[in-house]
Amino acid sequence: MGISGGITASLAGRYASALYALAGEHGAVAAIEADLDRVSAAVTDSADLAKLLSDPQISRDAASRAVKAVAEVLTLNPLTANFLGVLAGNRRLDRLPEIIRAFAAIAADARGEITADVTTAHPLQPNQIAALSAKLAQLEGRAVTLRTHIDPALLGGLVVQIGSQMIDGSIRTRLNSLAQAVKG
Repeated sequence: MGISGGITASLAGRYASALYALAGEHGAVAAIEADLDRVSAAVTDSADLAKLLSDPQISRDAASRAVKAVAEVLTLNPLTANFLGVLAGNRRLDRLPEIIRAFAAIAADARGEITADVTTAHPLQPNQIAALSAKLAQLEGRAVTLRTHIDPALLGGLVVQIGSQMIDGSIRTRLNSLAQAVKG
């Protein structure tokens, strides 16, 4: 199908495309993708790491040293570690979450897959994930990889986002729609 021009035209997309090209040359796309997943999880789990990404007062040198330490702790591929160093040196660490999403989209597209973000009020069971993935694959006409998220505010049901398309089957939305209809 091909990755959309919007992804590769964005700043994050250009960085992700460059990293994907380098990873492809080194036969390390899967390793880099796994590294970026670990980095993403680390950012989510560590307030200090999240602050490192977003704080403009942290110098390039300090950011580079911190990123090097993180790469060592997470035992990242040297290509990933060097890439994070480039981001720190170019003051682009704040764009890392976007770059990770763009890299995942580019890698999935190259494998003929599409990624769907699924948000539910409660964790899905493995059989539910498999059934949902199969149904979405049938709708999309290609393999679908699911990324699941939990949001208790949904109350129940689910919200699926594939690219720019959103399917909202949450109870919260249904209740809001009902409330609007009652207000007239």
